Amino acid sequence: MNQPLTLLAAQPLLAVHVAGALAAVAIGAVLLWGRKGSVEHRVLGWAWVVAMAAAALSSIGLGGGGIPHIAGFSPIHLLTLLVLVSLPLGVRHARRHRVTAHRKTMTSIYIGGCIVAGLFTLLPGRLLGGALSA
Repeated sequence: MNQPLTLLAAQPLLAVHVAGALAAVAIGAVLLWGRKGSVEHRVLGWAWVVAMAAAALSSIGLGGGGIPHIAGFSPIHLLTLLVLVSLPLGVRHARRHRVTAHRKTMTSIYIGGCIVAGLFTLLPGRLLGGALSA
């Protein structure tokens, strides 16, 4: 398990990505199952948006990690684009009190950007997948 930690130290962009992703998974779970509309929800919501943005923006500079790619971009980078477009939309829905649209947008980002993308990291040949199978 030492290899991934060494790799994270050697590649700051990867470290930012992993930190943002792990924070987004944890904070997002609290938000999904916690009380909505409270001050705590708003504060954690902004923290989640920042974490998701950090994970998405840092992923632009990361390669496909064993997944076929074109010019450094793999199919998983489509999730990056989707997150970067959807995050401001979800915030806008909340600010305009469109609760249903906000919930659907943010839940979709969590499922696609955290759960689906997280499962991609477990594929054979990927950094985390290789670390867990070692």
